This record gives sequence, C-alpha cells and structure tokens, in this order.
Amino acid sequence: MKINRIVMASVMALLLLVLAACSGTDSGGAAGDTVTLKLAHTGSETHQYQIAAEKFKELVEEKTDGSIEVEIHGNSTLGSEASAVEQVMDGSIEMTTVSADSSFANTVPEMNVFGLPYLFEDRDHVYRTLDGDIGQELLDLTESQNMKGLGYWEVGFRHITNSTKEITTPEDVKGLQIRVQPSPVWESHMKAIGASPTPVDFNELYSAMDQGVVDGQENPLPTIDSMKFYEVQKYVSLTSHTYSPAIVVMNNDVWNGLDEQQQTAVQEAVDETTTYHREALAEKEEEILKTLEENDVIITEPDREAFREATKDVKNEVKEVPADLIERIENN
Repeated sequence: MKINRIVMASVMALLLLVLAACSGTDSGGAAGDTVTLKLAHTGSETHQYQIAAEKFKELVEEKTDGSIEVEIHGNSTLGSEASAVEQVMDGSIEMTTVSADSSFANTVPEMNVFGLPYLFEDRDHVYRTLDGDIGQELLDLTESQNMKGLGYWEVGFRHITNSTKEITTPEDVKGLQIRVQPSPVWESHMKAIGASPTPVDFNELYSAMDQGVVDGQENPLPTIDSMKFYEVQKYVSLTSHTYSPAIVVMNNDVWNGLDEQQQTAVQEAVDETTTYHREALAEKEEEILKTLEENDVIITEPDREAFREATKDVKNEVKEVPADLIERIENN
C-alpha cells in the first residue's frame, strides 16, 4: 500500500508538471512564451534604419516585459530591400523597414507617389500627410500583400551627390549616370533632368560609385553620412527633390498571432519611435554638414525652382499613382 501511494504521488506530480508546461506554451504568445521578431534592414550601424530599429527594440521589449524580443539584422545581412520585403510577405522574417519609394513601390505601386519631385513643401507638409488619413490609407494597402503596415520612420529629404562637378541647375546633371531605386517613378524623374538613371542595389552602391559604375546617387544627408558616401562623392547638391519615409511592415500572420496586448505594445512602440526618430535626425543635420565639410566635400545650394520646373510633368507620366492621390497630397 505504501508503495502504491508513493507511485500515485509520483504520477500526480508528473501530471502537474506536464500541465504546467503545456499552459506556458502557446503560439499566440501566452504566458511564458517569448515571441521573437526578426527586423531586417539594409543600413549600416549608424544608418537611420538602425537608429529607429534600436529604439523600437528598446520600447517593445520594455512594454511587453520581454514577451516580445526583437533581433535586428542590418547591413543587408538578410538581403536587399526587395528581398526583405519578399521575406516578410512569405513569413521568412517577421519585420522590415525600407524606403517606401524603393522596390517596395513595385509591391505596392501607390508608394511611387513618394518619388514624385517636389510634392511636399516642407517637413510639416510631410508629417501632416503621413500622420493623417492619407498615410493610413497607404499603410492599409499593404494588407493585400500579406503585410501589416505599422507606420513610417524617417529616411528624409533627398539630395543629389556626384564625383564629377558642382550641380546648381538641371543642365549640370545632363549625361551623369545617377543611381536610382528600382521603381518607375525614379526613371522618369532622372530622365526629366537629363540624367541617365541606373538601378543599383543599396548594399552595392558604395562600391559602384567607388569603381565608377555610376557618377552619383541621391539620398538624404543622414544616409550620405552613415554610409560614408562622402568618401567617394566630392559634390553634394542640396536639391531636396523628394522625401522618403521608411515604411515599417510586419508579416500579417505574425501580427495576427500576437495577443491584443502585444499588438498594442508593438503599435505604440512604432509610433513612439517615429516621434523620437524625426527629432533625432533633425538635430543631426547641422552636424552632418560639418562632417561633410571636414571631408572636403563641396556643398551647393542649387536653383530648386529650376529643378521643380524641369520635373513638373513627372507626375503625369507615372501611371502607377492615382491622380486623385497626388491632388489630395498637394492640397493637404
């Protein structure tokens, strides 16, 4: 009898252990289960993407008490922007942040709108658009591609750099091989100012400029600084021709697998990162200009009205962007 009681007690103890283990494992993120989100991007350790990714990681892990962990994979270690987007769609990775007007626009064509020249008057105009109904409608378009659009971090206003000469008017750009993002709007945009648009993956851009495959490129000041493009580009022209947001997307199935509290935490973390990111990058611009000058880069204030006039018809050539969307942004 004593042996039977010992056996029964052992069986009961084993059953309790099994039940406890089962209650702590659930794919939806139940108590005791940790969800790992791989966040891929193509920037360097000091790029805008990395600055935002680190802040997001800090916030979401804090808000979820560690039930969500974020793994940041930068420097194109998980592939190009196009590859990262494809992997998010098929669930190979959970999240990415990419320039909305890059190859992402080949997946969601309406994002080509961000490649239209001089669409935005200033940062206030940009933020009114992104933070309002138009920005949300564009995010919602990602759902048809099995993605959840969570928000917009910052890439910034874009400028032209090159290794050949100062650029003050569109005439100065004629004949230059300028690297562009692989989307229709950029080909039309560069052709309008006489440049020869040349698609090059972002992770190959430095070497392409260093080897003379292209004469120049266009990107915001924080990108030019963080990727050290100034080492192979002597001239920067502050054209401010477009603004690029860094869209943040998650695989839709992964999003739906999070519980309500986790979804709230993720969305709050994205939104708070957006505010932090904008402020941090705005503060860095003067510092970046000094860095460029210290590296003997010639910085030019171009005739922006001449560039605006030369590119005014680009919006009529890009059929991927609905005319009413352009009009709504212009009047926003």
